[in-house]
Amino acid sequence: MPNQMKIPTKHPVLSWVPHELQGEEFQMIQNMASLPCVYKHIALMPDAHLGKGAMVGSVIATQDAIIPAAVGVDIGCGMMARKLPFKASALDGKLRDLRLSIEAQIPVGFAENEKVGKDVDKWKGWNRFKELHAGVQKKSKKAYKQLGSLGGGNHFIELCVEHGVGDPDLWVMLHSGSRNIGNSLATCHIQTAKKLRKLMDQKVPDPDLSYFVQGTEEFQAYWQDLQWAQKYAFKNREVMMDRIMKIIARFLNDGQGFDSQFSVNCHHNYAELEHHFGEDVYVTRKGAVRAGAGEYGIIPGSMGTKSYIVKGKGNAESFYSCSHGAGRKMSRTKAKKQFTVADLKAQTEGVECRKEGRFLDEIPGAYKDIDTVMAAQDDLVEVVACLKQVLCVKG
Repeated sequence: MPNQMKIPTKHPVLSWVPHELQGEEFQMIQNMASLPCVYKHIALMPDAHLGKGAMVGSVIATQDAIIPAAVGVDIGCGMMARKLPFKASALDGKLRDLRLSIEAQIPVGFAENEKVGKDVDKWKGWNRFKELHAGVQKKSKKAYKQLGSLGGGNHFIELCVEHGVGDPDLWVMLHSGSRNIGNSLATCHIQTAKKLRKLMDQKVPDPDLSYFVQGTEEFQAYWQDLQWAQKYAFKNREVMMDRIMKIIARFLNDGQGFDSQFSVNCHHNYAELEHHFGEDVYVTRKGAVRAGAGEYGIIPGSMGTKSYIVKGKGNAESFYSCSHGAGRKMSRTKAKKQFTVADLKAQTEGVECRKEGRFLDEIPGAYKDIDTVMAAQDDLVEVVACLKQVLCVKG
């Protein structure tokens, strides 16, 4: 159950974070809760940590307004998972070759597709590209070639097994967003919001909390581009997942296609118009997953710990939301200073992945304990499956 934080602002903050928030985090929350456009309260998920302007792991409902920087620059970032009709034993002796094949066929980091297939070419979203912000029109070719690519940072592709089972079922899971085009669109609109703030004399404690007011041209332009980028991100995960299915079929099923037994694709950096407490409001989930009653979601841990497939309980106080992961407990810079490659190898033992210095910022030790995070939200979701990765690809 949430705790109501003692913050001297107009809007309350309901927190599922299992520890007391102080310092910069407390100030950021106070800034968020002071905004006049906030509806009812701010909801903080148990993985909450510092972000830019707004906390990662926060759910912000607003009336007649939207905050571009709260949505963030990786518009539509999210997760996709499929349960496969194979057992873990089918992977014996094949993990390394599987990883190398995935890395060869799915562009990672800043890379893009050298050849674009029909799965990208036929996407209907291309028909609306010319309607997007003028600042991204020169990036149409890049967006075209990056659809079906992973990116870097905490984005990943994993093969997982159900935790604690004899010869467990296999799952494939991935984490990615709207790539460079989403970042570019967000940056354009965030800059506009900051300029507009001065003209409209918005009283915001942080320029990154500048917002658009419904009914203005700027609001409509951002909302249109936001919806496009969210669809791009959703399609990006689908394209990658379908390609991974073909790779798995080649290794585990003699190249024959197969049907997955379960599939879920969900955003965790996005905004939508939703109905809450009897009113239509704009809900921004900045590092949070929608968890309406019966809705499926994904909560990953880190590249050396467990992840969870969950089903929402429809908790109204959280605006039907849950955490999007374990959450970072230290910055990327601190992680690179504190840990060594030997630490990475030890903390990812049993996982087929690249154990190199450039991935130290993603070491499991840089993240909060996923079991603690899950225990703090048992009123938000129920666990459908607990997964442990055996293969991880990062950019």
